[in-house]
Amino acid sequence: MGAHRPSIISGGPLDAEPLMGALTIGGYLRDVVARHGSAEALVLHSGGQRISWSYDELLAQACTVARALIASGAGQGTRVGILMTNRPEFLAALFGAGLCGAVPVALSTFSTPAELDHLLRASQVAVVLYEQRVLKKDFGAMLAELEPQIGCAPLYSQRYPFLRELVALGGVAGGDEPEEPSCAGAVINWATFLARGAAVPERMVFERADSVHPSDTGGIFFSSGTTSLPKGIVHSQRAFAIQWWRWPRVFAMREPVRSWTGNGFFWSGNVSMVVGSAFSSGGAVILQRYFDEAEALTLIGAERISFMAGRPHQWARLEAAANWAEADLSSLKYVTRGEILKRHPSARFDWEEPMSFGTTETMTICTSYGRDVSPEDYKGSCGPPLPGNTLKIVDPATGIPVPVGERGEMCIKGPTLMTGYLGKAPEQCLDAEGFYCTGDGGWVDEDGRFFWEGRLTDMIKTGGANVSPEEVDAVIARFPGIKRTQTVGVPDDLLGEMVVACVVPLEGAVIEAQALTRFVREQLASFKVPRRVLLFSEADFALTGNEKIKSADIRDKAAARLSLG
Repeated sequence: MGAHRPSIISGGPLDAEPLMGALTIGGYLRDVVARHGSAEALVLHSGGQRISWSYDELLAQACTVARALIASGAGQGTRVGILMTNRPEFLAALFGAGLCGAVPVALSTFSTPAELDHLLRASQVAVVLYEQRVLKKDFGAMLAELEPQIGCAPLYSQRYPFLRELVALGGVAGGDEPEEPSCAGAVINWATFLARGAAVPERMVFERADSVHPSDTGGIFFSSGTTSLPKGIVHSQRAFAIQWWRWPRVFAMREPVRSWTGNGFFWSGNVSMVVGSAFSSGGAVILQRYFDEAEALTLIGAERISFMAGRPHQWARLEAAANWAEADLSSLKYVTRGEILKRHPSARFDWEEPMSFGTTETMTICTSYGRDVSPEDYKGSCGPPLPGNTLKIVDPATGIPVPVGERGEMCIKGPTLMTGYLGKAPEQCLDAEGFYCTGDGGWVDEDGRFFWEGRLTDMIKTGGANVSPEEVDAVIARFPGIKRTQTVGVPDDLLGEMVVACVVPLEGAVIEAQALTRFVREQLASFKVPRRVLLFSEADFALTGNEKIKSADIRDKAAARLSLG
């Protein structure tokens, strides 16, 4: 009966979703502060010191940044670049920009000089709040090399015509780097920047925050750039807030959550999931400036961390760390793709991440049932559209919706969908009905559940069947000793494409191809099992500025290696 019904599914109205609060960045912060004021909001360990801010202190610090931005001339829509590791100042800058109506622009600390140049030019930032040194990178020197006029004041840059000022942030208190870099030319240090706002009354910050609308621009993230230069993805204020309020409900978190992150806040998924799960539940964000496996294991026990959002290759690094055996993981309750961590003798959690679908363009998830729905009800799907969203499955060639049950390209629209890409007209980003066409394949059933089948461009066609690399990689990542994995399709005269697993072992690990393929065969259909397993080094795996694997490069390397026998 439903065979001819088009695959267009609505998630119902947004106002039917429970547990929502204010739908602006500044409004969200003020809401959670009103609820949890003196409770601990964030923690950072540095140089033997434990830095802790309450919710009240986070709001005060965000207001101080907002006042400084106002004194620096930032107005409605002014773009403020944030180039920092995970430290308290990042969140103060994010919320501070939101409070005063400015637009935070998340810049990757993985950036090379060429990548940073692209981000600065594409984003048209007026102010950059940057960490002077990150590991071996000196961003002060990098910026000065990109634009020598930074040494002059006032700044006039032909290369970055909107850029007026740079604010340099030194090392964290107790750390190895100097706490405050010196001022020179268009560069001022963090303390000087904050002091500038002393003359701005606090009421001006809140008056501005009250005038910001949920539909106003809230922030800009950059895509991973796996096939081209990273695209600037523009999100509304409500996209941030909706997802922050949503995560505890989707994950069935019913107590204050202590949420760890060692992944950059320049990823929308990280800032959305980590901040939302912690602050919307009245918990705390436990910060690591950058991922370090030994420190992460120590933090889990010391801070009684309950939620970790990361990737299987990071959990494999935890398992290989020298302090793995003596680590205390008993506090963990929620871990994304956490099968590896469940192997630890102290682990007690049995939680599994609910199947969901999302993209950077939708500010993370746009379909899901949530953790309270049983796997039997999910039936292997990614759930239906979340409230406010509508999805459709179309024929990629024509854009016409296909009947329910037929495969096609998944398209989505809703309140967390990007407003567009930087420098692109709306019709270059969305279809005529306002849907974003994701490039992901799948289908919907009679009950409105979305079944995801992977990227259409990455789908492997082998022996007439479709294989999703992501599905195979999710299994391979659980095999002991795997650091990274990328499954690709290599041209084959007999099969059309042959499924090939390209893996990077952990240091010292020995990966036996036959053992790995047996492991995959126990969990997946035979046509999905890699015909060949190729071992690579970390240096062989080309990564984007957001640490995503460039699958096309790996495919070319695999084909070249197989052609040489």
